[in-house]
Amino acid sequence: MTINFILNGEDVEVQSEANARLVDILRESFHLTGTKAGCLAGRCGACSVLMNNQLIPSCLAPAFRVRGAEIITIEGFAQTDEYRDITGGFEQAGVICCGYCDGGKILAADALLSRSGRPGREEILAGFGGISCRCTEPDSLVEGVLAAAEIRQRRIYGRGA
Repeated sequence: MTINFILNGEDVEVQSEANARLVDILRESFHLTGTKAGCLAGRCGACSVLMNNQLIPSCLAPAFRVRGAEIITIEGFAQTDEYRDITGGFEQAGVICCGYCDGGKILAADALLSRSGRPGREEILAGFGGISCRCTEPDSLVEGVLAAAEIRQRRIYGRGA
């Protein structure tokens, strides 16, 4: 079947089986390897993407559900100011990721900050509930997201925010 969708801001079309996994389509058809094929069961978060501005595990998204959707991968998100806010906040807080889970954690942080400009500790920890990589201490992630939120607020509203 033909699947049309928006991928990182571009209209794309791919031939696929209706039940093919989005993670496989992204990696095989578009060579977007920042979306990792981890557990393939929706538990690890390494395959996370934004679908219509919602964080989803792409290993659980069949191709037919992607038709007409907007998909943002870590490669597309890396071109945005929001990406720089998050990576700057992570760097400022000393967040160290293993490299395998980075995309999932960065996109999870953006999904969280898009919902709540100034999230609390429990909200941040809940926002990373779908990312199971243990390379980053939870307290470090909390500090990284709080720093990213502050950076984003300053960028959007100016120095006095």
